[in-house]
Amino acid sequence: MGGDEGVRVMMAGAALARHRHEGLRFTLFGDEARIKAALDRHPNLRAASDVVHSDSVVDGSDKPSVAVRKKTSSMAMAIAAVKAGEAGAAVSAGNTGALMAMAKLALRTMPGVDRPALAAMLPTLGDNDAIMLDLGANTECDARNLVQFAVMGAAYARIAFDLDRPRVRLLNIGTEELKGTDEIRDAAAVLRAANDLSLQFDGFTEGDKIARGDSDVIVCDGFSGNVALKTAEGTARFVTDVLRKAFTSSIRSKIGFLISKPAMYMLKHHLDPNNHNGAVFLGLNGVVVKSHGSADEKGVANAVHVAARLLEEDITRRIAADMAGVEGLGAVASKLEQPVK
Repeated sequence: MGGDEGVRVMMAGAALARHRHEGLRFTLFGDEARIKAALDRHPNLRAASDVVHSDSVVDGSDKPSVAVRKKTSSMAMAIAAVKAGEAGAAVSAGNTGALMAMAKLALRTMPGVDRPALAAMLPTLGDNDAIMLDLGANTECDARNLVQFAVMGAAYARIAFDLDRPRVRLLNIGTEELKGTDEIRDAAAVLRAANDLSLQFDGFTEGDKIARGDSDVIVCDGFSGNVALKTAEGTARFVTDVLRKAFTSSIRSKIGFLISKPAMYMLKHHLDPNNHNGAVFLGLNGVVVKSHGSADEKGVANAVHVAARLLEEDITRRIAADMAGVEGLGAVASKLEQPVK
């Protein structure tokens, strides 16, 4: 946590989360004086928190190779607490690349998982959000990685959306079976044959259908996923900015805004990234959640809620059991490429 404002937001978000999960306890890593000053505003949180001082921080511009050497940074100490069993999960709003590198180095990947994936929820027109992964942890992926992402994303969806068999699709340049790279087509062949997995594979989807709501899990490599995520975020900002400009352009438009205010509020709520905050590194031997650096206290509370829910539902056990099912695919699974080094 960096700076007075960052500490204030994190403490306010943690306090909100504790109202939702009264049994939570927190270990807060960072500048002790700043943390304790912020805790004075939240006595309920203060009573359930321990503060561990750290002078070292991971800067937003630090490369992962530099960050992992900062063993006494607040980020490293939080992850170390998860590894030691002193904390159930780590939540950070810091440098994403550094957080992934530290978490992977300290916690290691689960048996049957070659690479962890960054998963987040995106708003849709359906009954629930859609979980999308990978969103940038792995820029290049083979078919084996994509199958593993599908299984991990489905395990997350069963918890988040209370589904027995989440609908899974692979992001592609078309919906026809012959479209896409060899890796995408090979992954699709395995998922179509995997009748015993706790998911429903529905083939391919395209970028313009991500928000339609006909998928619970959307799987892709980290390059494509990050581009799609940033495009969706930019489009949401574009829409809200255009509407704001339109509704303030004249007296008539301002009157129109007053008439349509309830609908505008619903749109704002639906597109507010704070309502979907909390990306998860799936596939590690521990729960690590990434909060957006610009999240407000509501967004931080949502990230903590994601971590708490995954702990309550034992996400690591679920993924481990599902990955055993992938290994049991036998001849079909053996057709996959060896993992990319």
